[in-house]
Amino acid sequence: MLDTIQAALDAASGFIWGPWLLIPLLLGTGLYLTIRLGGLQFIRLGAALRLGLFRRKDAGSDGDISQFQALTTALAATVGTGNIVGVATAIAIGGPGALFWMWITGLLGMASKYSEAFLGVRFRTRDKAGEQNGGPQQYLERGIRNGFGKTLAFLFSVFAVIACFGIGNMTQGNSVSANLESSFSVPTWVTGVVLTVIALVVLVGGIKSIGRVTAGFVPIMIVFYVLSALYILIVNIGDVPAALALIFRDAFTGSAAAGGFAGSVLIIAIQMGVARGIFSNESGMGSAAIAAAAARTSHPVRQGLVSMTQTFIDTIIVVSMTGLVIITTGAYAMTDENGEQIDAALMTGEAFSHGLPGEWGHWVVTIGLVMFAFSTVLGWSYYGERSIEKLLGRRAVMPFRVVFSLVVYVGCTTELSVVWAFSDVMNGLMALPNLIGLLILSGLVARETRAYLKHDPKLVATQDEIEEFMQGEPGWEEWRRSEKAGPQL
Repeated sequence: MLDTIQAALDAASGFIWGPWLLIPLLLGTGLYLTIRLGGLQFIRLGAALRLGLFRRKDAGSDGDISQFQALTTALAATVGTGNIVGVATAIAIGGPGALFWMWITGLLGMASKYSEAFLGVRFRTRDKAGEQNGGPQQYLERGIRNGFGKTLAFLFSVFAVIACFGIGNMTQGNSVSANLESSFSVPTWVTGVVLTVIALVVLVGGIKSIGRVTAGFVPIMIVFYVLSALYILIVNIGDVPAALALIFRDAFTGSAAAGGFAGSVLIIAIQMGVARGIFSNESGMGSAAIAAAAARTSHPVRQGLVSMTQTFIDTIIVVSMTGLVIITTGAYAMTDENGEQIDAALMTGEAFSHGLPGEWGHWVVTIGLVMFAFSTVLGWSYYGERSIEKLLGRRAVMPFRVVFSLVVYVGCTTELSVVWAFSDVMNGLMALPNLIGLLILSGLVARETRAYLKHDPKLVATQDEIEEFMQGEPGWEEWRRSEKAGPQL
């Protein structure tokens, strides 16, 4: 019975993430939005990084958490096992060229991430608790004002609630407990109890508590991991040019990867690169828009640009570090005692173990995986919370937080092969209504983005200056009325 379910889920995942559905839709939507927005992710990246990482907040603006906290909450949800195991899986199956397609997915996905975060703020409302509530479950219904928009919003909410317990909870807890048991002989039930208690303490405080924790936690974990990877790349600097050449060559030839495993054709390299890239940065899925909607910001454009940097940090920086370490150390070509390619789950660990002295590599990957996975639990809890609120109302939020925390224990102590496959399916189904909505609302996003950036291209205007120069511009009065409105019952 279990094998039948697994086979059905694998088939569904293969179709949803295959070359005839999500791959062209994700890449096509990202490319279309890139064109409509005039390559905004390239032109405004510097200004967006300065605003999000250094200025960190818009003084005097409305919202529940700072722009930096919204960014780190989204990063907490995305910088997870996909950055360690997901990259290795893409390279193991798709060859080194899959990393190139992860980059392309990230670069185009920045336009999608900008658009969904913009819409998350643009159509957010206040709930009964007076907190900002936004994301696809709001902008699909409020932006597409007909029955179709309501249907898309409902479908997204359902898929998001289901997905949050899989990819945002049980699979992450399982990764933590399995690694701690393997590395330090920590019983899985002990890990389960500890993670459940910590999650419960943080999550019952809502987005403000999550934002405070991620703002302090996420930068440390990313810097820790990236510096370790940079050390390996500097030590192996002579191999980096050859690694880059291999990535670009393999991306377009689909040539057989070294190390004794089956050659990967071009379509597999693209498929694995796109699927694992989206799994890592979540661009186009709509999830990060939920965190963006909670930010204190003077205009949707500003938070959209800050949120866009999340994809840049996740894919262009963290994913690149993992991929280049795997390739320069030759871990992607390592074989076991039977002459077969080593398991993808072990590949990143082997790469860091060979690249760092002593036991440092082992520690870096284990600690990195624990931090990345647990931060994902925190970020995804908020996504699930807002989606369950859309379906069942505010009264369901606190019970959801408690149940979500308790399910962490289940993930830590249970075999989850079916859950992994089910999570892939739900992730893909989440993306579908959101991508359709992004295409329908792309004209609004482009129009209102141009209206703002012609006045403030460097994102330095004060609240008073914005209030003055935005008078009469598209969407401004509607957004300000919505911002000043009371809680939506």
